[in-house]
Amino acid sequence: MATLVFDIETSAQPLDNFDEAQQEYLFRECEKFTDEKEKCAKRDEITRFMSLWPFTSQVVCIAMLNPETLRGQSLFVAEDFEEVDDEKAEVKFVPCADEAELLAQFWDAAKKYDSIVTFNGRGFDVPFIYLRSAILNVPISKKNWLGYRYATDPHCDLAEQFTFYSVSGRDGAARRFNLDFYCKAFGIESPKRAGVTGMDVTTLMAEKKFREIAEYCLRDVKATVELYKIWKERLAGIK
Repeated sequence: MATLVFDIETSAQPLDNFDEAQQEYLFRECEKFTDEKEKCAKRDEITRFMSLWPFTSQVVCIAMLNPETLRGQSLFVAEDFEEVDDEKAEVKFVPCADEAELLAQFWDAAKKYDSIVTFNGRGFDVPFIYLRSAILNVPISKKNWLGYRYATDPHCDLAEQFTFYSVSGRDGAARRFNLDFYCKAFGIESPKRAGVTGMDVTTLMAEKKFREIAEYCLRDVKATVELYKIWKERLAGIK
């Protein structure tokens, strides 16, 4: 059964994309503050989190690997979308003209796989790409990826597996950590080693560092592959 490990990167849309009513709705919480500094701080916080919501953001990169062969690709939105990567490379970097093309290419590749592995994909990546694809009217080739939460087929979400489905809440023995923390705990090279995090993507987009985003996203996927192997060998089957 073919398995795909993938991760996405997202970037906030410009505020100009939203009309007056939408902006009022987004920043309504700011009006609860009378102090101008607190109001501005809240506005900055909401602006930062806009990159995490599919109705205020966009997918700018999807990296994917087959964990058995370690072959795959990193699709990314770029201005120079005619760039040609090394055809013999195990992982190809594929620039796309826009988000719709990126999603279309991803769903075309996804058709070849029976199952997926993610880190927090059930809570973020999968619903995000479903909604963005629906907004852009991009056909979705796999509509069963949210699946039954307490099953690892067709979707093994490692964030849920390493917390045993949040069995002990926020502060218990199985509390959730981020991917970077798990990697360091298990001796896996951290995808954050280059100093880039998901919250930097909007800034990198503005700076036109498109390939840098694609490389960072691929590092996340490679780390997820290694964490998946550890889970599969040492923890799979624990109930």
